[in-house]
Amino acid sequence: MRISVVRYFKTDDQIIHEEKKLEGGVWVQMIKPTVKECMEMAELLNVDVEDIQAALDEEESSRIELQDGYTLILVDIPTIEIRHEKQSYTTIPLGIILTQDIIVTICTEDTIVLRNFVENRVKEFSTKKRLRFVYQILYRTASIYQVNLRVIDKKRTEIEERIGKHMEDMDLIDLHELESTLVYFATSLRANGVVLDRMTRYKRLEQYPEDKELLGDVIVENRQAIEMTSIYRDIINGTRELMSSVLDNRLNNVMKYLTSITIVMAIPTVISGIYGMNVDERWMPFAHTPHGFLIICVITLLICVITMLFLRKKKML
Repeated sequence: MRISVVRYFKTDDQIIHEEKKLEGGVWVQMIKPTVKECMEMAELLNVDVEDIQAALDEEESSRIELQDGYTLILVDIPTIEIRHEKQSYTTIPLGIILTQDIIVTICTEDTIVLRNFVENRVKEFSTKKRLRFVYQILYRTASIYQVNLRVIDKKRTEIEERIGKHMEDMDLIDLHELESTLVYFATSLRANGVVLDRMTRYKRLEQYPEDKELLGDVIVENRQAIEMTSIYRDIINGTRELMSSVLDNRLNNVMKYLTSITIVMAIPTVISGIYGMNVDERWMPFAHTPHGFLIICVITLLICVITMLFLRKKKML
């Protein structure tokens, strides 16, 4: 069970440290906040509590809204979840609220996107440069999407290598999980792209020349992630069709072998059925011949062998 966390961070000379109170230039990190914490923060910042709670709804769509005195940005970020007792990827909302001198991030998880900032792994990071901080978050988000997409493609490659050798039913389920993940990624990346496009047009968001360059890099990375998602979806579709063809071919081979075996087994059944008829023994070959039964068995065996050789020549066995 995740515990709610509200922390205050501030950078001095590009070194991040934790603060004990809310003040100008502070980054407020809210991880799965309670209703009470959301209401208290909304009152302190003079923002709508529903905008703070928006990121806590997993079905919330990505968007950007310019409110009176603050800006709300909602984007989808990748995260890990357990599906069918296996590690899978999905997306969750990340809320960013920009006030006059404070930035607030709201998420249901302690995501790796923000953990890099807390652990001071991002260069030229400052909580006072709020808009650049937002672009850095979005850039990290697009980069993590690409990393996860490469992991997904690696898993697909492992499944593809087992086709025709040790393919199992579980491989079909795993491939379906990968395809579902790519659907989530594609939807989220396109929605994030719409948000980025709108950010380039809003004059209210004051941007410095280096910020505009960083935003351009974010847009390029996001588009690249969208292209990767589209390509990998097409490849997975091809892999799934290949698996279906292999399974159909296996089924056809099994039916072919069963048919051949049925033909061979029918020969002694027909001969024994003829000799089992209630007719005059004078008309039955080898009826009075010494070792007649053995001769009939040998002839039956020879016919079966000839039939098997013929079927093998026709690649039926």
